[in-house]
Amino acid sequence: MTHQHAPAAPTAAPDPYFPNSGDPRYKVHRYELALDYRPGPNRLGGTARLSAVAGTALPEFTLDLADFRIGRVLVDGKAARYTHRAGKLRVRPAKALAAGAAFTVEVHYTGNPRPVRSPWGGLGWEELTDGALVASQPVGAPSWFPCNDRPADKATYQIAVTTPSPYTVVVGGRPLTRTPRASSTTWVYEQSAPTSTYLVTVSIGHYLPVALAERPAVRQTGYVPAGLAAEFAADFGRQPQMMAYFEEIFGPYPFGEYAVVVADEELDVPVEAQGVATFGTNHLGGGWENERLIAHELAHQWFGNSVSIADWSHIWLNEGLAKYAEWLWSEHTGGPSAAAHAAAARALLARLPQDLRLGDPGRKLMFDDRLYQRGGLTVHALRVTLGEAPFFRMLKDWATLNRHGSVTTADFTAHAQRYAQGLALGGLFEAWLWHGTLPPVSA
Repeated sequence: MTHQHAPAAPTAAPDPYFPNSGDPRYKVHRYELALDYRPGPNRLGGTARLSAVAGTALPEFTLDLADFRIGRVLVDGKAARYTHRAGKLRVRPAKALAAGAAFTVEVHYTGNPRPVRSPWGGLGWEELTDGALVASQPVGAPSWFPCNDRPADKATYQIAVTTPSPYTVVVGGRPLTRTPRASSTTWVYEQSAPTSTYLVTVSIGHYLPVALAERPAVRQTGYVPAGLAAEFAADFGRQPQMMAYFEEIFGPYPFGEYAVVVADEELDVPVEAQGVATFGTNHLGGGWENERLIAHELAHQWFGNSVSIADWSHIWLNEGLAKYAEWLWSEHTGGPSAAAHAAAARALLARLPQDLRLGDPGRKLMFDDRLYQRGGLTVHALRVTLGEAPFFRMLKDWATLNRHGSVTTADFTAHAQRYAQGLALGGLFEAWLWHGTLPPVSA
């Protein structure tokens, strides 16, 4: 009888849309970031400590990090050789890492953070008129910390941010401590739920905390410019009911708390992050257009954040389910029904080019508005086909069975099939996901 070594943990494939992002040969399970940020000169100094496991033997490995000056790099406490160019920090430990080995890497870096360039404009750390925010989807995380920038490589985080004392710091997760020292204050947050790199955020500004809901409900807090506190309280006043409704239909809220930041600027779109959503001043003012954005960002906490995509080709799972959550909230509160929203979306899409393959839209179309609308329509077609009770069971089970996990379109179609009571869903998914032509909703 021959003895064989246990195989090393399988390594993932590169992301089909961003093959240069991340390193699939290892997995990070924790990041500890200690940051010092000065808003005036926009200067960031950081120490990042990553705890990781090698999936294969690693004589060297890479981290994603934008254009910072590197002070030193340590692997397991020992100085490592490195090169840093074109957004890649290539690290060669003193001794190669064995397959399956746990290791730590520590990076000391300084510089002026700025968004990384992308087809959708700058992504990541953004300097505001007075403060900063982070909007990283899909590949902006390296603009402010060294990381393995892959959506499925989820890790826990502890983030300490030191900044001048007049500023408030908001990070996704549980606030642990706030320590004033002379003219600066250090804020420490812990995100104990597995988090994708693009969903880690920091907001720094002059914000007033506004309590929306406390325990035993999910703690919900707004951080808003003082002059907008009353308008915020009015516009976000229904968010606690929205949270209660989404918990009823999607299952328990997946994180410890939910923060909403209103940056003192106009933003193109709200920014989704784990446990936090960031809105612009232009997203206040009430009305359905703004309320649907509140619903959309909140729904992402289940669909996109807790249940994450394995790679960016599955983006419709995040956006289609969050779009459908908008329609469900409208229906629940006596507005137009989900069917009415679906009919309007279908009429809109019928007038537009039908060249989008929802199940694999390609990098160019991954944030196209048609993907959101068609994603919502696909979910509605599934509801029509499965019937009310099986559909809502399917939806809640999807969110709860895959809590804090990573999924693919194939996982979703297989999951939905289990609720179809003998009906084959292959044709429905083929038509909605893999062909450009718009099928009827009843198909």
